[in-house]
Amino acid sequence: MVGVERAFPGVPTRGRALPAFLLVGWRWISRNPAVSVTPILLPFIFLYFLSLISPPSDRPLEIVGAMLFTMQNIGSWVLGDSALWRIECSLQDLFVASPLGRVRYLFGIAFSNLIAMVPALLVLAVLLAWVGGSDGHPLTVYAGLVLAASLGVLWVLFSSIGIAISSRIRTQREIWPVGNITFTTLGMLSPLYYPLAALPPLWQDAARFLPTTYAALLAQGALGITPASPQQMVLYAGLLAACALAGLLVTFRLYRWGEA
Repeated sequence: MVGVERAFPGVPTRGRALPAFLLVGWRWISRNPAVSVTPILLPFIFLYFLSLISPPSDRPLEIVGAMLFTMQNIGSWVLGDSALWRIECSLQDLFVASPLGRVRYLFGIAFSNLIAMVPALLVLAVLLAWVGGSDGHPLTVYAGLVLAASLGVLWVLFSSIGIAISSRIRTQREIWPVGNITFTTLGMLSPLYYPLAALPPLWQDAARFLPTTYAALLAQGALGITPASPQQMVLYAGLLAACALAGLLVTFRLYRWGEA
């Protein structure tokens, strides 16, 4: 950093990377508004078909699941961007040679893609407040904070997973299938659109190893969708944090930075 400041005296060298990445995300939406519609299509397809076969009392649970599924899928978008920038644009080489560092690079791409996800999350949040309020599960300040915290943990974790996997991809042809298989499978294994108790016992055991499961249990408990005592909520929060930490440790070991 000192060398950069000496080479460019009087030019700010700190606090500019994140705004630049945010601008990338905003320009993506402003030039192609359809980008903001894409993240909500798949969750709404699930919600539509579930509305045909499930009772109305399950609507709040299903909308919460759609929000968590949407945030989890940001990993696929981060994977696609980081792989494309590295393989096609050789942009990662520029950042490797800069003082930015891989952690800030990760958060930059994650923030960029979060901008595109925000409209879908806002639509689902409004729908949750409307449906939950009429169904006895109001979106209180407490429930909103718990849901936002759960979404934030998933955002960091799955963005990390996406960029770690992208560093192992060698061709553009691998980007789409690898991203979709990875993150859609993780979303289907977790009890997002249905209660954990509704799964077969073996499936329940497998789901308990996934952080999205505890994010769902936390949000469902905060909204009163599924019964959860304060002790259980603390346990879910601890397990979510532990799963997220374990996942981050694995992804940073997997992530290649500055390697061919």
